Amino acid sequence: MINLFPLFFLLFLSSITIVFSDLEADRSALLRLRGAVRGRTLLWNTTSSNPCSWKGVKCNNLTNQSNRVIELRLPGDGLIGQLPLNSIGNLTQLRILSLRGNFLSGPIPSELGSCTELRDLHLQGNRFSGKIPETLFTLKNLVRLNLAGNNFFGGISSAFNNLTKLKILYLENNQFNGSLPNLSSLTELRKFNVSFNALMGSIPPRLDTFSSQSYLGTSLCGGPLVSCPSNGNKLSGGAIAGIIVGSVIGLLLILVIMFILYRNYRSRKLLQHIERSPIPPSPVKPSENGFWSPMPIITVTEEQKFSNSFASEERVGKVVVQGGSDGLVLFGKDVEMFSLQNLLRSSAEVLGKGTVGTTYKAYLENGAEVIVKRLKNVCLSEKEFRGEIENLGSFIHENLVPLRGYFYGTEEKLLIFEPMPGSLSILLHGHNRRSLSWEIRCKIALGAAYGIQYLHSISPDTTHGNIKSSNILLTEYYDACPSEFGLTRLVSNITSPNLNGYRAPEVTDSRNISKKADVYSFGVLLLEILTGKEPDSVLIEDGIDLPSWVQSVVQEKWTIEVFDPELINFDNFEEQMVQLLNLAISCTVQHPDRRPSMVEITRRIKRICSL
Repeated sequence: MINLFPLFFLLFLSSITIVFSDLEADRSALLRLRGAVRGRTLLWNTTSSNPCSWKGVKCNNLTNQSNRVIELRLPGDGLIGQLPLNSIGNLTQLRILSLRGNFLSGPIPSELGSCTELRDLHLQGNRFSGKIPETLFTLKNLVRLNLAGNNFFGGISSAFNNLTKLKILYLENNQFNGSLPNLSSLTELRKFNVSFNALMGSIPPRLDTFSSQSYLGTSLCGGPLVSCPSNGNKLSGGAIAGIIVGSVIGLLLILVIMFILYRNYRSRKLLQHIERSPIPPSPVKPSENGFWSPMPIITVTEEQKFSNSFASEERVGKVVVQGGSDGLVLFGKDVEMFSLQNLLRSSAEVLGKGTVGTTYKAYLENGAEVIVKRLKNVCLSEKEFRGEIENLGSFIHENLVPLRGYFYGTEEKLLIFEPMPGSLSILLHGHNRRSLSWEIRCKIALGAAYGIQYLHSISPDTTHGNIKSSNILLTEYYDACPSEFGLTRLVSNITSPNLNGYRAPEVTDSRNISKKADVYSFGVLLLEILTGKEPDSVLIEDGIDLPSWVQSVVQEKWTIEVFDPELINFDNFEEQMVQLLNLAISCTVQHPDRRPSMVEITRRIKRICSL
């Protein structure tokens, strides 16, 4: 009888060798990645032969198949440089890859196409460039793909149609150009964004169900945006020539008419002492795409009119209100005067859409710039609105963005602010974000605290109501100035999830936010400064809010893991960092009465940071 035991024994040894060789190959790939991009991967215990215990690495741990790396999560871990060859591409059983919020650059390696089991791919917030590799479109199992905030260029490939299981596709803040492909095969697509790319043309039928926020900062048309111009059938050469000739003649006529009108205008200016004041022309309003388009004449009631023109002045609180007959009201003696007509016929760009409205930067004809907030869902009467705004206009502090004016109309409610160089959100999370030293972060935290402390000192009911990093504006010297204070009281109750990352748990009505709720939001802001993480991003992707995530990490005695990777090298300030972290945690406790006041917070920041 033949003895089969040696044969089975050899097969058993062979299977063990394959298991360990596969895992060893994954370990070697991770070590190559570590050697090239470093960052927090330096904390890996490389003396261990099993990489499954390394931070951010997860294996399947199934006994009936070879143990392989299936997840690699290194978000915001200070990775710098280019992804090397024979690293991630060798992790062939990888299902989740998250490298978001690092400083990775160069092209995405084409060998990523070897990760055929990949389902989630998050590469947003890096500096990848070039074209998206074609091998990426072979990943049939991809469900989520986020490549936002890099420097990819070229057209958006129709090869995305190969990713038939895709549910989330984010490509915003890149340099894609050309037109959008139809992507008709992506029947499972639920979330889509291509904002702030150089895209043009019409939105395909498959993609026209997504909101206009998916196409901000593009030249696309159709769908949720303005309708595309009708091209009709192709024109013959003679027709095109005729159009050109007609256009030239029409242009010459327009120039002649403009010259005549200009001469008449000059004549009226010379004789205006014997002429009646002209009727103001029709004002215009900003359109959804950030430019200004005509609107019907706004009826100005007697209550809206002021006794004289812009030269008239009336004291309100600590400011001077200067009003014109067109309804525009400006605050302050030193503010540069302009009319509603000057404002609304200026060119403008969209800076962002927030919880209370859309923000524009307007470029006036005289070269001046102003920030215009176009409010939505205002729930106050005209009298209440004017009273609230003129009260806000009286708040003057070096750490507040001053409100410079407003307009109240039947259809439009506009607020005017002074322009600022940037915001804390852009510095921490923007496409061209800067490396912030510990001293600068301390200065920003203290400046923001001073501004909010001042608001809380005005009256028992005065609060900010909408503290978040995008509302902390910065001067060129990093002086922090909170903006948009008190605006949530003007609009209907905000239930948008955009506030959830900062909103205190006890808040149910955004119009009635207490000082202690402001303290909670400020505490989240401090955590954002310390961790470099976006509060809303943590809430959405990890399922918990930023304070809870910080608490869980600190309780596991991994406090160093909390801080922004850019702060790891600031060893001399480690004690200050931990003290400021403890202050932020005390601000975000669940019970409002246990939170410190803004006076106490300001005092502690000043002492901690030695400012």
